Amino acid sequence: VEVKCPTCGGEAKRETNTMPQWAGSCWYYLAFTLGNKNVKCKIKNNGLAEFRDLLSLWSPVDLYIGGIEHAVLHLLYARFWHKFLYDIGVVGTKEPFGKLMNQGLMMGSDNQKMSKSRGNVISPDEMIKNFGADALRLYEMFMGPFEDSKSWDPHGIVGTKRFLDRVWNFVSKNLETESSDAQALKSLHKTIKKVTGDIENFRFNTAISALMIFLNEAENLALNKNDLVSFLKILSPFAPHIAQELGSQLGYKKLFDVDAWPTYDDKVAEENTFELIIQINGKTRSKVVAPRGID
Repeated sequence: VEVKCPTCGGEAKRETNTMPQWAGSCWYYLAFTLGNKNVKCKIKNNGLAEFRDLLSLWSPVDLYIGGIEHAVLHLLYARFWHKFLYDIGVVGTKEPFGKLMNQGLMMGSDNQKMSKSRGNVISPDEMIKNFGADALRLYEMFMGPFEDSKSWDPHGIVGTKRFLDRVWNFVSKNLETESSDAQALKSLHKTIKKVTGDIENFRFNTAISALMIFLNEAENLALNKNDLVSFLKILSPFAPHIAQELGSQLGYKKLFDVDAWPTYDDKVAEENTFELIIQINGKTRSKVVAPRGID
């Protein structure tokens, strides 16, 4: 609308009515379909039917990830708005989100919620300056289960930085290696299988643990260029910068192609032995390493 300045009566200016912030946050996931100029033109020309067709491509949201503190207000209102839009025929699904996951709260080293008033806030910039972005990213995901609250340990990031230094040295010494050691290859395929499943189930801490176990097992063994790249690919979601840099040294510029996630061979990953538990009257008496396939 055109209005005069109430103070000086000066030239007219244009004001627009906008939704308050909380209202916009209730349906933003649907508004993403309006972000393209061509989409807006199509909807303007064809009306609501075109909008419904576009929404069918984008909704419902497959996976919603948010903090537990947002569950009460944001998710409550988002569901309310979505169900209203469903009732009037704008959207075709009763629920806005297919699956919800809440990440845990990051606590200070005093086990209290981070707050300036408590003086327990950790500056990411300082951590990145001292240890690097990858070490910080790796430590945050290694601290514990995704949905649990975690307390910051100032010594924990030292361990992830040390792990990445070992990764750098391991890959660097194998840049010219032509053949992989059989035991290192077995360990790699086990790790690919473990990390792939853990990522799909948001068990990032155990995926990182598997990467660390692999390095312990293969650090003094040989791994050729192709197998090194497979290792870097499963490391890349957790430490993208160092993985990309080492990948480029191996001649792979497109390390993060989504179609190039490494596969594993169960036969290669299978162990030849297993730990056999000896029980007498229901009580464990001993453990022995036995070959697979025994009767």
